[in-house]
Amino acid sequence: MPAEAVAGGQAASTWTAAAPILEIRGLTTWFPVRSGVLARTVGQVRAVDGVDLSIRQGETLGLVGESGCGKSTLGRSILRLVEPTAGEVVFKGRDVLRMGPAAMRRMRREMAIIFQDPFASLDPRQTVGDILAEPLEIHHLRRTRRQRQERVRELLDLVGLSPDFSGRYPHEFSGGQRQRIGIARALAVDPSFIVCDEPVSALDVSIQAQIINLLERLQDQFNLTYLFIAHDLSVVKHISDHIAVMYVGKVVEISTAKELYQRPLHPYTGSLLSAIPIPDPAVERNRERIILKGDVASPVNPPSGCRFRTRCFKAQPRCAESEPPLETVRLGDHLAACYFPLG
Repeated sequence: MPAEAVAGGQAASTWTAAAPILEIRGLTTWFPVRSGVLARTVGQVRAVDGVDLSIRQGETLGLVGESGCGKSTLGRSILRLVEPTAGEVVFKGRDVLRMGPAAMRRMRREMAIIFQDPFASLDPRQTVGDILAEPLEIHHLRRTRRQRQERVRELLDLVGLSPDFSGRYPHEFSGGQRQRIGIARALAVDPSFIVCDEPVSALDVSIQAQIINLLERLQDQFNLTYLFIAHDLSVVKHISDHIAVMYVGKVVEISTAKELYQRPLHPYTGSLLSAIPIPDPAVERNRERIILKGDVASPVNPPSGCRFRTRCFKAQPRCAESEPPLETVRLGDHLAACYFPLG
């Protein structure tokens, strides 16, 4: 199923499994820049600036880009952990951004997040049992304490931890075990969509593989939909059906994982792929690297036209005149925002 750019329009009132489970239309999240004693607003950080995406049920959309490009802000804006400035987030036919408190509370049972840092995302004053039981109490999913304890034991077993660990505190676990607890917490309310916000970036490489395998198994078991955020393209390749590449608040390329790795279109994507180490010394020694010049554009004052043009080896005067649209460049669902794509 394709993950694709979506045109604007009215949100549907009903949702079927044939339609995308999540459609993002023109999503924009800006943060004010304040200065002086009176804290006057002197600018805006354009963290997410008009993003369109679509995800089908049961698939994984990988979201990649350099640190600071807006990936995590996009994921949190979808869940309204950060309030967007404009746009639409249509989940199962309903616009999340226009929901009142009561409707949003119900919707939070459908959408969950796995945070990046397993050391900071768990309350050190609560036991694992209390951490996992808390969402069950908030959403009234288990009426009695005994029922909640049974569900906690089920969740721990589901993520490969002993149910007897429910009485321990987070500091008693390793990083990989803590991330398993974070995954169990996300699963507690039986969501259908999970934002995985760099869930393996703080872990050792061997543990990363275990967590990726766990996420894939859970996806198959419960038909989960993932937005998998990462800056490591080699990690995203193994779990994603489609991949979206972000640069300074904009999505610049979307494709299937296989197509993106074999034939990238946007020069920025090509530069990211050329930086991935190859274990074969002969291939690594002879392959062509794309070395970018200059610094990342400022999200406060981005350049005119294409935001990547100040670092792009294919930039032409046209790139400064207007912003290239995200559109199909090759047949199928390979989209790129570039006037002069690769290959």
